[in-house]
Amino acid sequence: MNATYFIFFLAILTGTLIITHWAAKRGTTTHQYYSAAGNLTGFQNGMAIAGDYISAASFLGTTGAIALQGFDGFIYSIGFLVSYIPLLLAIAEPVRRLGMFTLGDVIETRFPGKHMRLTVSLCTLIITILYIIPQLVASGLLIHLLLGVDYTASVIIIGSLMTIYVVFGGMIATSWVQIVKTVLLMSGTFLLMVIALSRFNWSISRLLHEVSAASPFKEQFFYPGHLFADPVEAFSLSLTLVLGTAGLPHILIRFFTVQDTPAVRRSVVTATWIIGLFYVITLVLGFSAVALVGWDELYTVDTAGNIAALLLARELGGDFLTAFITAVAFSTILSVVTGLLIAATSSFSHDVYNHILRKGRATEREQLRVAKMTAATVGFTSILLSLKLEGFNVAILVSLVFVVSASTNLPILLLTFYWKRFNSIGVVSGTVAGLATSLLLVVTGPYVLNVIPLSNPGIIAIPSGFLGAAVGTLIAGKTTDDRHFQRFWFLSQTGKSLSKKANDKGGR
Repeated sequence: MNATYFIFFLAILTGTLIITHWAAKRGTTTHQYYSAAGNLTGFQNGMAIAGDYISAASFLGTTGAIALQGFDGFIYSIGFLVSYIPLLLAIAEPVRRLGMFTLGDVIETRFPGKHMRLTVSLCTLIITILYIIPQLVASGLLIHLLLGVDYTASVIIIGSLMTIYVVFGGMIATSWVQIVKTVLLMSGTFLLMVIALSRFNWSISRLLHEVSAASPFKEQFFYPGHLFADPVEAFSLSLTLVLGTAGLPHILIRFFTVQDTPAVRRSVVTATWIIGLFYVITLVLGFSAVALVGWDELYTVDTAGNIAALLLARELGGDFLTAFITAVAFSTILSVVTGLLIAATSSFSHDVYNHILRKGRATEREQLRVAKMTAATVGFTSILLSLKLEGFNVAILVSLVFVVSASTNLPILLLTFYWKRFNSIGVVSGTVAGLATSLLLVVTGPYVLNVIPLSNPGIIAIPSGFLGAAVGTLIAGKTTDDRHFQRFWFLSQTGKSLSKKANDKGGR
């Protein structure tokens, strides 16, 4: 075990546990536990969103993909960044105006009923657990590689830590862990980029020239076709990345942690700037890894390129800089996993236990107890599943998450907000169609059964979610009251009651 690595890991653990202890004293109500009582500013929430969104796959994986695949690797960066445009324009503000803690609150505002909350909650649980598992697998492999700790022990340690953060600190601890992670990530990657550029006398043209010379693709390194020979695959991946973010529950519930919709806009704009800057940095890091470490060396050590950033750090700063960047990657995993776990916890405790099982009569103490029990259960389940997936390609699960979210939550939210004829049958049919198609295409794809050649099934799965919702709605017939939809739509767009506005006009 490298002592420098261990010291940096210990510092991260100590800092995050202190934050959790501080937050535990403040998360004494459901409002504080689920949404930090809406007390975050737009800038703070934007930093937390960036910390929640930029996963280890984004940091390590994207840098490696750019280093090994050139232009095609940058597709991930573009997709992750552009995804915030539909989120800002069509989803974020209505979600904040209509919901309190979960997506179930949002859908139930238009379609009251237990089965609506249950449908949305089950989808949330599936997406979050599917996303937690590859994060735990990646963290187990990372700690095993760098600290020499057994893979099983590594997964148990990380899984236990994320559970502790959520059980005791709730959304308050989760938010501040994510904010601290964002500061560490941006400062660490910026430092690495500055040191790398200094090796080329701050000349971008010189960097690009040396990248061309070191890569086996030469000048073609900057052209598409190295990762995706079929343009349909590239388009399908881009579509999945752009639309998938708008359906990720752990991102959407972050809009409940601010007071109003202007703060929501500031949150998304702040997150977009941070994420945009981060992916520009990963572009430089990927190119620098090729030029300084060498393409052949990167490919020999790891054909997937997942440790390209760490190899670059070792080349530039030895063990100390490598340990710092590794600790940043470690904090990245912790912050993303805690965000996912709080989404699953709040969904089950608030939607299933309080509104379905207890019919809205659960006390604050009961809900907090169930929330903490849910966090422990989901954490334990995720750990068990991750222990069996050491040799599994985590890219399958990560891509599946974005496909599922874009095929289920996104159609439901968009059609709920903007289609007057949409009804509760459409919600269920759209969710089932999107979920079933996503799972079927991934299982029969080249990563598992290799029955169909499409490795990125979003181009089929996403339309199936919309189609299933539309077909279910049309078959069920018109079941939505026009006045109810008008009140709902006005509330979702303004945050004010239409009936109250009408009464005020009448009084004047």
